[in-house]
Formats: sequence, structure tokens, C-alpha cells
Amino acid sequence: MIDFHTPDIADRCWAEERLAGNSSRACEYNFTTLLVWAAGYQITIADVEGFLTVRLRGEGGFGYLWPAGNGDLSRVLTLLEADAAERGEPFRLLCLLEHEMARLNELRPGQFAFTPHRNSFDYLYEVDKLADLGGRKLHAKRNHCKHFEEENPSWSYSPMTAADLTECMELNDRWDAAGRVREGEEEAEDIFNEKKGILLAFRHFDELGLEGGVLRVDGKVVAFTMANRLTADTFDVHFEKAFGEMQGDYAVINREFARQIRRQHPEVKYLNREDDMGLEGLRRAKESYYPDLMAEKHSAEAVKP
Repeated sequence: MIDFHTPDIADRCWAEERLAGNSSRACEYNFTTLLVWAAGYQITIADVEGFLTVRLRGEGGFGYLWPAGNGDLSRVLTLLEADAAERGEPFRLLCLLEHEMARLNELRPGQFAFTPHRNSFDYLYEVDKLADLGGRKLHAKRNHCKHFEEENPSWSYSPMTAADLTECMELNDRWDAAGRVREGEEEAEDIFNEKKGILLAFRHFDELGLEGGVLRVDGKVVAFTMANRLTADTFDVHFEKAFGEMQGDYAVINREFARQIRRQHPEVKYLNREDDMGLEGLRRAKESYYPDLMAEKHSAEAVKP
């Protein structure tokens, strides 16, 4: 059985070395994602013959991400299959993109059944589109930003620094408390896991290479966001929080962070704003920005002979 363990900040260097050769724009192929969501998805990792291998809980049960690294991929898949058998579980691969499914079919032709998981599809947007909000389709977003600016003439935006983290966590605490009232106690575990992830991101902000933005009104934090690099041309937005009491606060933090990335990283073309978890309101919000790409994820389960 493979000796998987919960990811820790000490794993960052070797894990990112394996991930460096990966071109997948799916958010799961980012070490920060694995670290901050380990509790929520029971994520564990292992270094298997030069590959980063990840075991996690998906919609249909436990499975493995596509291995990241260089070497004998077929052998690593065989080792993962044996690990699943020792655990008494079917062999599943999770969050596969189209090119990974094609590669799996090359290595194991006809041996897997594939299932799309729409709730896990990531939304990707061109940085310029989010920064400029041009065109008829995004007219409403421009109006939300204009309303916020007119109603809050003291607003300011700045890149996140360590000095902002305490105030951002205070905002997140208020957001969490309001969320428990809105959603009910059955959502408490999800809220707790997200808060744990945000705390980890704040604690290791510099080590993880995180970048963020802070929106203030009258000097007080009303929204924040955090992200870091996923691929050469894509940043992954891990968290974005606003209280939502001020019309346009989400639209403005989104726009201003896109402008920040464009200034500081002109080579970055896309922002991955991750999935909608199947939540109707969140899906409408993400679709309202008209994504330029979707990272369409599938599971693969071994077919019994």
C-alpha cells in the first residue's frame, strides 16, 4: 500500500517540481489547492517513482488524480491500481481533462468508463476581459462597478500584503457567521473547512507565492481575494470574499485584481476562478461573466472484465 500523507508546507518544493511540467489548467494541479483543501476533500499525497500522486474523495468515492511528473507513467498507474485494490476500493481516476482521458485510453484501451462531473468544471476567463469589462454582455458588470464607486467615493484597492491579513480574517469571520445563519448548521462543516484553508493560505502567504488584493471603504476591508500561478499563462483564484452588502463589491474586487495581474504579469492570459460546486447561485454568478474556457473534468473507473 502506498504511504500517502496529508500535504504539509514542507512538501511544497518537491511537489511543485513534479507539477512544473504539467500544463493542466485544472485547479487541482496547484500545490496550494492541495494544501488548503486537504481537510475538505481528505486529500493525501505521495511521491511515487518521481511522480506526485494524489488520493482524494470525489463525488463517487475515493480516487486518484492524474500523476504529475516524468518517468514510467504506465507503471505508476499500475501501482495506484494495486493501492486501490489493497484498500478494497474500485480504481478511479478523478478530475481528468480531455487530453488525460485520451492518454489513459492509449495506455489502457477500453479498460475505463468515463463520467463527466459538471459541478467540478472550472471557469476560466481572459484577464483582459475581466479587467476591462468591455462589450454588451458585460454591461451589467460595468454598472455594478459604477454604482459601487458612486456610492462609496472613499473606496480604494491595493495589492494584499502581510499587514492586511488580520483585517481580512476578521472580514472572513463575519462572512462565516452570516453564512451559518443563511445556510443552516448543515453547512457548518463546509464553512469550517474553507476557513481552515484560508487560515493556511494566510499563514503561508509568502511561501506559497500567493498574491491578492484588498478592497477598502472608509479605510475598512470590505473584500479580498487570493491567487497564485497555476501554469505559465494561468493564475488560480483560490478565495474571493466580500460581504455582499454593498452593491458591486464583488464586481470591483474581481475587476481590480484582474488589472493587478495584467500589470504585474503581462504574460498571464487566464484567471481560473474554479468550480461552482453545483450551487445554483454561484453557477449563475460565474456564468454571468461568460467564461472563455471550461476545464471539463471527468472521472474514470476501471471496467470489470
